Order: sequence, then C-alpha cells, then structure tokens
Amino acid sequence: MTVYLHRGDLPADLDLGASVAVDSETLGLSLTRDALCVVQLSAGDGDAHVVQFNRPDYDCPRLKAVLSAPGVEKIFHFGRFDIAMFLRHLGVETRPVWCTKIASRLTRTYTDRHGLKDVTRELLGIDMSKQQQSSDWGAKELSEAQLAYAASDVLHLHELKAALDEKLVREGRQELARACFDFLPTRAVLDLAGWPDIDIFAHS
Repeated sequence: MTVYLHRGDLPADLDLGASVAVDSETLGLSLTRDALCVVQLSAGDGDAHVVQFNRPDYDCPRLKAVLSAPGVEKIFHFGRFDIAMFLRHLGVETRPVWCTKIASRLTRTYTDRHGLKDVTRELLGIDMSKQQQSSDWGAKELSEAQLAYAASDVLHLHELKAALDEKLVREGRQELARACFDFLPTRAVLDLAGWPDIDIFAHS
C-alpha cells in the first residue's frame, strides 16, 4: 500500500479510472458547523490518494471533476454524509454513487452491525483500526497514523462492493439498491435544507 498526500487538489496526470472509492474526514459530524478537511480516494489498486484542503479555499477543480463525472462511479460507505459535505463545501453534486452501508442494510438483515469495521471484518476477514477516527483533521500537518487511517477507509471498498453485489443478486434486491443509491444526492440536499432526522414519508 502506498498513500499519496496531495495539497489542495489531485495531480493533473492522475487517472483513477471508472470506479473510485471515496471517503472524507471532517472536524466533526455536523453538516452545518464542521469543516471538510480531507478527501481520500482509491482506484481499487491498493493505493490511496489523500487530498488535504487549503481551507477555507476549496479550489480543487480536478477533484470536483472526479466527484461529478457521470462516467465515474463513486463508492462510499455511508455516502449520505460525504455527499452532503461535498455539496456544501465544494458545490458539486456527486453522481453516480454506490453505498456499501445501504447494500449491507439491504442484504445483511440478520444483524444491526453495518459500520465499515464490522462489514469489512465479516465479508473480507480484515480487522480495521478506528483509532484515528476522532483526531484533529484540521491540523496543518497530518500524522502518518492519520494518513494510514484515511487510506484504510477506501482501500477495501471495491472488494466490499463486489461481495455485497453478490448478496444483492442472491436476494433479488439490485434494483431496490440502485434506486436508493440514486436518491442519495437528494437525501443529502434534504439534510442540508433542515430535514436530517425527519421522515417525510411518515404518516404523521
């Protein structure tokens, strides 16, 4: 595994292909209060590319182009949060997307453990460390431990997608999953507009 740190934007000569795993790190979990600090990506080749923003400047045209490219599928785990953060800070609608957490919820109905660590351990036999999850991602210099953590969140998403794809096919839920994935950018807009915890489909 090699982790590449890029300041401000992706390099011009980087080609991540037609399917890229994506995650982000923020100062906290509030969509309206906390800053987007880092975006990490992987083409599924064992390498990770970590973009550290020069905040408050989010001038990153190459990263924005990848996130909004219609011919590039973006694989997330709990993409709802990342997509909303990208819309708020980068001004881009992220499509098309594939979310391993949604796929897990649609197929692993025998458990309530759908976090990335749990899903990766069960389906891939890999035990991930979450030690750096709550560290200061707004720091001027990221530590080696932070970079390794950021990379770990995207390095296995392609394999997870493949494993969960098999389960979706087995249970006949591919079309339902696709409809959920397609709705995620709209769900992110609802979150940012003030409906993060309200079920607008509920009767009352």
